[in-house]
Amino acid sequence: MIALEEIRANTGKTEIFRGQIQHVMIAALLTAGTYWLLRDSTGRFLGFGVMNWAAGTIAVTLVHQIIVAVVFRLQLHLGLMTRLFGKHALKVWGAVFLPFLFGRPLALLCAGVADMGSLEGNRVLQLLGGVLLLLPAGWAAHSVLKYFGIGRALGGDHFFDRYANMPLVKKGAFGYSSNAMYSFVFLGLWGIGLLCGSWNALVLALFQHAYIWVHMYCTEGPDMEIIYGRGQANL
Repeated sequence: MIALEEIRANTGKTEIFRGQIQHVMIAALLTAGTYWLLRDSTGRFLGFGVMNWAAGTIAVTLVHQIIVAVVFRLQLHLGLMTRLFGKHALKVWGAVFLPFLFGRPLALLCAGVADMGSLEGNRVLQLLGGVLLLLPAGWAAHSVLKYFGIGRALGGDHFFDRYANMPLVKKGAFGYSSNAMYSFVFLGLWGIGLLCGSWNALVLALFQHAYIWVHMYCTEGPDMEIIYGRGQANL
C-alpha cells in the first residue's frame, strides 16, 4: 500500500526541484521557437489581433503548467495543499486547475478564428482532418471521465492515499496508451487548428502538445517514479 506521508518522510526536499531547471529551459526554447513560427496578419476576433490571441494562448499554457509543477511538487513533498485545505484540498485545486485547462483550447480557438484561412492547401481536406482528429480526442476525454475520473486527472495521487492506491486503468483509450490524456486528448488542439484553416493555430497546438510532454518528463514522470517506483502509472 502506498502511503504519501511515508513518502514525504523518506524523500529529500531537493526532489522538489528535480527536472525544473530543464523545465524552465525547454519552456523558454519552445516559447521562442513558437514566436519564430507564428505569422502576423491583419485578422482580428472580438477586437483582438492574431498575435494578441497567440500571446494569450502561450501565456495561459505557460502559467497553467508552471502552477501545476509548483503545486504538484509542494503537495507531494510537503503536503502543502492538504495542510492548508484538508479534505477539500483537491476541490480547491480543481477550482484553480480547470479554468486554465478549458482556457487553453478556448484561447487557441480564438486565435484560429482570428487567423482563419491562413493555412494553404485543400480546405476540404483540412476540415476532414480536423474532424478526424477531434474524434480520438473526444473518445479519450470520454475515457478520462468514465474510467479514470476527474480526481485522478487532477493529480489526486499527489493528495490522498486512496488515489495513489487505485489500480491502473486499462479501459477505453487507456487500453491503447497509459498516457491517453497526453497522447490523444491533445490531438483536439490540432483538430481546432485544421478546422479553422489556421497556420498560427497549428503552431500553437504544436506548442501546447510539446509542452505537456515536457511536463510529463520533467515533473509528472519523476513524481510517478517516487509514488509508484519504476512501475507504470496512468498519465
